Amino acid sequence: MNIDIRKYVIDNFKNDSIKDIELSINDSISSHDDDTLIGLGVLFELAWSNSNKEEQKTILNNIKKGMTN
Repeated sequence: MNIDIRKYVIDNFKNDSIKDIELSINDSISSHDDDTLIGLGVLFELAWSNSNKEEQKTILNNIKKGMTN
């Protein structure tokens, strides 16, 4: 069986509200479950792909800042 993970994650969140997506992200992070990293990766890919260069720079700076905390 071949599952398109990106499509599955997007379809899973497609009809959710912004608040629902936020809650899912926060729950995934707080769970420390490696399985949720796949879904978070798909959401990150969407955020990155829909960001302009300045927003991408901010994302990169926040990632780097998080590595030093």
